[in-house]
Amino acid sequence: MIHDEAVNLVRTISEHCRVCYTCVRECPAKAIRISEGQAQVLPERCIGCGNCVRVCSQRAKEVLNTTGVVRTLLDAPEKTAACLAPSFPAEFSDCDWSGLVGAVRSLGFDYVCEVGFGADLVARAYRKLLNEDTDARYIATSCPAVVAYVERYHPELVDRLAPIVSPMVATARALRHMHGQDLKVVFVGPCIAKKGEAVGENVPDEIDAAVTFIELRQMLDEANVRLDDNEGGDFDPPHAGPGALFAISRGLLQAADITEDLMDGRVVATDGRTNFVQAIREFGSGDLDARLLEVLCCNGCIMGAGMTTGAPLFSRRSRVSRYVRSRIADRHDDDNARLLSKLEEVDLARAYAPQDQRLAVPFEEEIRQIMARMGKHDPEDELNCGACGYDTCREHAVAIFKGLAESEMCLPHTIDQLRRAVDELAETQEALMQSEKLASMGQLAAGIAHEVNNPLGVVLMYAHLLLDEHQGDPNLKDDLTMITDQADRCKRIVSGLLHFARQNKVVLEMTDARELVEAATKAVTLPDDIELVVEHDLDDPWAELDKDQMVQVLTNLMANAGDAMGQTGKLTVRTAGDEDNIWLVVSDTGTGIPEDNLRKIFDPFFTTKQMGKGTGLGLAVTYGVVKMHHGDISVESNTDPDAGPTGATITVTVPRHSGQE
Repeated sequence: MIHDEAVNLVRTISEHCRVCYTCVRECPAKAIRISEGQAQVLPERCIGCGNCVRVCSQRAKEVLNTTGVVRTLLDAPEKTAACLAPSFPAEFSDCDWSGLVGAVRSLGFDYVCEVGFGADLVARAYRKLLNEDTDARYIATSCPAVVAYVERYHPELVDRLAPIVSPMVATARALRHMHGQDLKVVFVGPCIAKKGEAVGENVPDEIDAAVTFIELRQMLDEANVRLDDNEGGDFDPPHAGPGALFAISRGLLQAADITEDLMDGRVVATDGRTNFVQAIREFGSGDLDARLLEVLCCNGCIMGAGMTTGAPLFSRRSRVSRYVRSRIADRHDDDNARLLSKLEEVDLARAYAPQDQRLAVPFEEEIRQIMARMGKHDPEDELNCGACGYDTCREHAVAIFKGLAESEMCLPHTIDQLRRAVDELAETQEALMQSEKLASMGQLAAGIAHEVNNPLGVVLMYAHLLLDEHQGDPNLKDDLTMITDQADRCKRIVSGLLHFARQNKVVLEMTDARELVEAATKAVTLPDDIELVVEHDLDDPWAELDKDQMVQVLTNLMANAGDAMGQTGKLTVRTAGDEDNIWLVVSDTGTGIPEDNLRKIFDPFFTTKQMGKGTGLGLAVTYGVVKMHHGDISVESNTDPDAGPTGATITVTVPRHSGQE
């Protein structure tokens, strides 16, 4: 076989991946990197536990298929043995075990054996190890995913790995001892990590191929072999004893007759994605002082990712237990004992090598900067919701530093950004609608104004001529005065329409904002009892503006404010700014703008003034001028005296420089 430490046991099918981060959350080794919206399994970090395969609802994880290697072995002249893992009763509940043996043999295997007898050899080796060395502390090595995890993420504990091969390798060595070194061995089981162990450099050429139960079913289907339609048969000897319980959590301890005594804590057993990681961490720190730590990555091998059954945990346990009870009852102990005794000389030792995949831990300042990019500036911002696949926001930040994650994985931050984008889109949409209104009304206004202006001028001219001629006739004078007043009003409306319809271009020049206010205050006539207050609160008054148009803006705002107050009140005009913008603020103490009118005040021809008092174009023109300056205009208003002083404040924000938007 080809030996490669970084064999790609699992890969992501990109077109199926929905980037839900479930695989990230379930990976105990954090061997999955999110890059450009895709989950990538990093082979050098992967321990082959298969959690990502098990939890992916989109079937976006593909396991390395080795059935082709098995077919090549079966076509070769050398004899081949199929070794079934002890968990097979949990997988093949749809047939009798003898039928399974017959079906596997019909594929072309010369021997069909139980890995359970290799587990008996391993159990005996563990019992001997603990009896001989009463001081050493060991981590059991039956689970290849656990071994891979220690080698990669706790290399300081490699010398604590029990120097005993797994039941799979023990079975292969025993079979070659019995049938010759040319024997080809194929392991069949529930474990993806076995594929990695089979090509490991520390147990080279022990296993020629490792396939999952899923792949075995695939091969049986392709060969048209039915589990319930064959002659059946028995496993080739030696047969399994208590080692057949290895597939169940704590099965090693029972097979080795080792007691997990809660009083002395000499032996500790645990399983599962979270527990095994925590147990190894505490074993390394010394918080767990057990002599033997027996850990499985899954909740027993019966829950391996290479199985097709959907049966729950305890149902699988029961199937294995029933099988072991029935086999032990039918077994010829004397014959099996003699055969196992002949295998005592089989070497069950092995070595391990660190494959350190630990990444540098960032400094606190680096973590803080990364978290700030995700909108987490204070401890209360750290929701630790786990949506990103990491238990805490800090773990996520560390993963980003290590290149394993992206800040976009933070769901609350992404939702917040989306909400802001929606708000900005709504504002942009509103501005676009306003611009469309202005454009359409401008075209209409231009057409009307040009058509009406000439005949209106004629009416005005002759009305004034008649008025001059008939000054002495009171009856005609009143009628002619009415005509001239209304015609003048029409003239003002037409003038406003033309001004509104003009496709103005701003002529920018460096302008002192204080001069704008001074010019506007001179152009506006206010009642004597309205107090005018001018405040300048800016160190640098200069900005690139169209002076004439901005004076018109202030004039319109001040005139509207004066009309809103009537004969008395206080009108405040204030200038302020920062490094980038100038603010022109006009405040009044009038009755305020009702909430229903706030959205309409910049619409053309909308006015709350009495008939004949206004055209409804002043604020529309003001809005257009501000937008041509790439600025913004906002309104604050209070109409409720109980809530505070009534009035309105309109703030115009324009950039200091024309290139700024």
